[in-house]
Parts: sequence; structure tokens; C-alpha cells
Amino acid sequence: MSRYKKMFQKLSFLKEGCFVPFVVIGDPSLEMSLKIIETLIENGADALELGIPFSDPLADGPIIQKASLRALYKKNTFLQCFELIENIRNKYLHLPIGILLYANLVYNYGIKNFYYQCFRSGLDSVLIADIPIEEYEPFYKIANQYNINSIFICPPDADDSLLSKISLYAKGYIYLLSRPGVTGIEKKTISLSNIFIEKIKKYNSLPLLQGFGIENPTQIQKSILSGTNGVICGSAIIDIIEKNLNKEKKMINEIKNFTSKLKKATKFVQS
Repeated sequence: MSRYKKMFQKLSFLKEGCFVPFVVIGDPSLEMSLKIIETLIENGADALELGIPFSDPLADGPIIQKASLRALYKKNTFLQCFELIENIRNKYLHLPIGILLYANLVYNYGIKNFYYQCFRSGLDSVLIADIPIEEYEPFYKIANQYNINSIFICPPDADDSLLSKISLYAKGYIYLLSRPGVTGIEKKTISLSNIFIEKIKKYNSLPLLQGFGIENPTQIQKSILSGTNGVICGSAIIDIIEKNLNKEKKMINEIKNFTSKLKKATKFVQS
């Protein structure tokens, strides 16, 4: 049984939602990145989604774009990112760990070499943000060879055709977008309707995680009440990093408190 499946089963038994934080590896440095990730895990993260820094992150808003630039400025290599993932895997054997990155990085490393590296590092899933599902087949075949789950993004206006395609390929969980556009903290973040959630569930029984704009307990509770299995939170955490770049202790304390608060919000009730 995959780590994702075990994790979702455990949370269902406990009647909790899933809390998945997202940060960019190497932001603001590899050393601090490791401390931040361990703080997230020790304070409630049920799984991780980690970004591989890239110069042109099309799906990301200004906050995550700046995080990628800070990491790239340090000139950390692609393999150093995987070394950090391997360190986390060796310490947290049962934690599901996924990465989000862009196609150029995969092509540059070679598709087969890339997924082999994912396997060696103990990764559970890969989300390639700029590959349309219609062009995913070459990645999907090799990902399956190495038992790496392929994660797909589902927008709130997905039609039957897209939902059908996602149902054919998705593994691990489905990443539901709160709204069209890029990542970021915006007031126009919307709640997904129960009707839309039920429609997705007719196509696939995989767990559903809502991302884009998640920044407070109220949003998390609304998401779970609408029928999702939990949330992914990135920009709000990275915003704490950005505001405390030269105040390491304060940064870690704020991330600790924020993570605990959001995880607590997943425990209120699960429909």
C-alpha cells in the first residue's frame, strides 16, 4: 500500500482532514530549508509538497516566484535538492513526499533519469505543472515503472472531458484549484461547491486536496465541509519566510505556530 493511501486511511479513521504544506527547496538556503521542512513536519504536516526552484514558474504567483529566485540565487544544484529530499526520507520513513516542478527541468535531466532519481530519493509523487494531460503519456509510463504517483491539477471549471482524462491518469490524490490563475494569497479565493466535488467523485475515488489561496482555519474547514480530504498551503507559509529572512528564530517560531493552527483546523470534523 502506498504512503498516500496509508496516510489518507489513517486520517479518515481519526476523522481528520489532511494538511500538506508547500515550500521551495533551498529557500532561503538549503540549511534553512531543511530546518523549515522539519518544523512543518514536527508541527502537523501530514505530507509534503516541495517545489524544485525554477526560473519561470508559470503556475506560481509573486510570493513563490520570489522563493524560487532566492533559492536559485544560492546556486544550489538539481541533485542537491534531491539530496535534501533523501535526508528527509531517511528521517521520516512513512511521510508521503511529493515534488512540484516544471517540464524543462525534467527534459534537461532526461525523463528516465529524472524518475530514477525520484525513486532513489524516496519520493512518492511528482506534479509537473506545465505539462497538459494530453501530453503526459511519456512521463506517466516511466513514473509508473518507478512507482511514482502522477499528480494532476483540476481547475474549478473542469468539464466532463477533462475530469474523464484526469480519472484515467491520476494517482495518489487530485489537486483541486480554489480558482483559476496562479498561486497566491488573494481575497477572491473561493470555496468549492459541494456539487462540483460530487461531480469529480463520480469520475474518481481518489482523495481530493484543495490548494491555491489557503491561508486560514476557516478556509480549511469550509474546504473539508465541501467534501475535500484536506488542503495544500504554500504561499502563506512562504510569506512568513520572506518576512523573516534575517530573523531565523522568529521565522521558525511563526512557521511552527502557523502550521499547528492550520493542522488543528483539519480536526474539527470530517463530513
